Formats: sequence, C-alpha cells, structure tokens
Amino acid sequence: MEQRHLGRTGLRVSRIGLGTLTWARDTDEREAAEQLKAFREAGGTLVDTADLYADGGAEYLLGRLIQGLVPREELVIATKAGSVMEPDRQVDGSRRHLLAALDASLRRLGTDHVDLWQLHAFDPHTPLEETLQALDLAVGSGRARYAGLANFSGWQLAKAATWQLADPAVRTRVASAQLEYSLLQRGVEREVQPAALDLGIGLLPASPLGRGVLTGKYRRGTPADSRGASDHLASFVAPYLDEASNRIVDAVTTAADGLAVTPLQVALSWVRDRPGVAAPIVGARTAQQLGAALSVETLSLPDEISRALDEVSAPVHHYPDHDWSTL
Repeated sequence: MEQRHLGRTGLRVSRIGLGTLTWARDTDEREAAEQLKAFREAGGTLVDTADLYADGGAEYLLGRLIQGLVPREELVIATKAGSVMEPDRQVDGSRRHLLAALDASLRRLGTDHVDLWQLHAFDPHTPLEETLQALDLAVGSGRARYAGLANFSGWQLAKAATWQLADPAVRTRVASAQLEYSLLQRGVEREVQPAALDLGIGLLPASPLGRGVLTGKYRRGTPADSRGASDHLASFVAPYLDEASNRIVDAVTTAADGLAVTPLQVALSWVRDRPGVAAPIVGARTAQQLGAALSVETLSLPDEISRALDEVSAPVHHYPDHDWSTL
C-alpha cells in the first residue's frame, strides 16, 4: 500500500487507515485479529482508535493484539482524548483531563507512546492555549510522537494550528485533522480543507463511505445485519437515507457499473484522492468488509468520473465561502 506523509511532517502513514470504532462492541477479538492481520499484510500501517470507543475496550483490544499478532513498531497507532460521557458536558479539554486520559490510553494499549495523539473535539469552556499545551507536554515527554485535532471547525483548526506555529521551538505543530468526509458529507471543503492545505495539515477522513450508505447496501431497504438496523447505530446512519443521498448513491453505483468495480471502491477512491487527504479511516465490522476496502489500492478514478461525482454531490457554498465577485 502506498505511504503518504501526514501533513507537513516526516510521519508516513498508509493511505488507508484502519478504524476501530466497532471493536470490543460489534467486532469481537477474533474478528479484530483477522482485520489487523489482513490490514498489515496489505501494507497498512495507520490504526486509529480513541479512549471513548467501547469505553476503552477498543484500545484494550488493540493492545492485546499488538502484543503478539503484529509487531508494535510496524504500526502507526493513533488515539484520541477529550470526549467525555458526563451529564453536563461532552468535551473536556483541560490539561488535567487530557494528560490523565493519555496515560490511561497508554496503559490499555500496553505501549509507552502513541504515534499520533488527537484532541477529539474543541472545548469552548477551556482556554485553547491550555488544551494545546497538553499536546506539547505529551510530545515533549515522549508519550506521543505527533499531535492532531479531530472535529474542529475551520476557524478552530486555523487558530489552533497558527498558535502552535507561532513558537515552533516550544510548541508541536498540528500534523492532522480528522473529520467526517465523503461524497455524502463534503462540509469540510468550506473552510477546514483550505485551512489544512494552507497550514500543512493532513486530512484523515472519518466515515469515508457515508456511514456505510455509499456501499449501496441500503438501496433496497435496511439489511438486518447492517449498522442501520442496530439499536446503537441506526440513528447514526439515518441522516444519509434521504432522497438527496439516494441520488448520490445512484451516481456512484452507475460509475461503479461502468468501471466494473463496486460502489465501495468508487466512493473510497474518490475521497482518498481529494486534495490534502492523507488517509481515509475505514471502520469495518468484519474482515470481509475490510478486504473489500483494501481492494481499492489499485483503483484510480478517471478524471471524467471524478468530475461527474463532484457535480452530483456538490455542496451549496455561498458568500463568504466563494469569491464575492462571482455571486
């Protein structure tokens, strides 16, 4: 698998990442082991997790697997901290919480460092400089090699990255930004993507298959074994089962038929090769699903198909996102 630099850093990652959102919940240890083995055999290196996934269970499971299945040094392990499940708050960006969460993640993972440590979300109630100092302390202490952000809006990303670049001798630069990005969700193109390109930040698209909808599996209803039919993920899939999404899925399916490939391959290739993207994060439930995603390595979409998909899925951008003189 091709390796790409993560933003304007020396860290190289596989251009498809393995997500672990379903691990220790919908994906048991046997399936997770098969996924990790297949991923590594295909040349994959980037494995993405978070302290919130299965209440730490995903990290714990990944830690068990890297003890014997795959050598730790062959993987780029990324995790996140900052999201909390408390009645009165969903994000805690305090230095106290973040550094404690990192130490807990390291214990579950069974390693002395992570390769990429990401803030899971922006905390409007904590001074940004305090939150970012946690990244500096993590990298400075060797507990993290690189730092990234997740679910930051355009202005939040630009402010954080610029603050870090203002004192490069002391502060660690922002290497990555992870947000949802697919043919069904192109909101990052408004401000996040331009900011990332300008500041040398690598994009890590989450849900690159539109929460599974771009595979075409929901065109004739909701399969019983799908996320859309599960108690805890049905509401996650539901927003992309509308008419606007159906038109995009139909276009993806038409493109796939013309290329003699699958809708999954078309949708994943499209987002993988967007400007600024380092690696889409694919969260498969089974090894078979992951294998289908890994098969995209040999596919590059023809320009005319990419343009057609761009047009059919184009988000509506108005002032000031576009040059005012064109309005």
